[in-house]
Amino acid sequence: RDSSRDVLEWRESFDQLLKSKSGVTAFHTFLKTEFSEENLDFWLACEDFKKTRSKTKLASKANRIFEEFVQSEAPREVNIDHETREITRKNLSGATSACFNEAQAKTRTLMEKDSYPRFLKSASYQDMSKQAASRCLGKRSHP
Repeated sequence: RDSSRDVLEWRESFDQLLKSKSGVTAFHTFLKTEFSEENLDFWLACEDFKKTRSKTKLASKANRIFEEFVQSEAPREVNIDHETREITRKNLSGATSACFNEAQAKTRTLMEKDSYPRFLKSASYQDMSKQAASRCLGKRSHP
């Protein structure tokens, strides 16, 4: 898979960006400059959490994620409404791989509507996409 094409596909949709390991890394670096990487870190933690098969690990991971990102005054608190926070807290009592779905969906929407458009306009992404576009064009003109 050509990384130049990858960079150019990130602007097609937020999903394209999240599917790409280098896209997630570039987006994370950008979010750090805005001091808002906790949303992406939470989303990634939830993706990892969903892959957990062991019931005991599920419960301990769920509590760790909740304490780090979801509870009020959490060290890396994500921006979700009180109702979603409460639903998530209640979901912990019977921790399943879906217990963060609502909170994860809210942070994803926030990133997609807010941070993602700013990322696409950022100097770092503009530079990456210009370089990628010229590499793609360069390949076409040299058969």
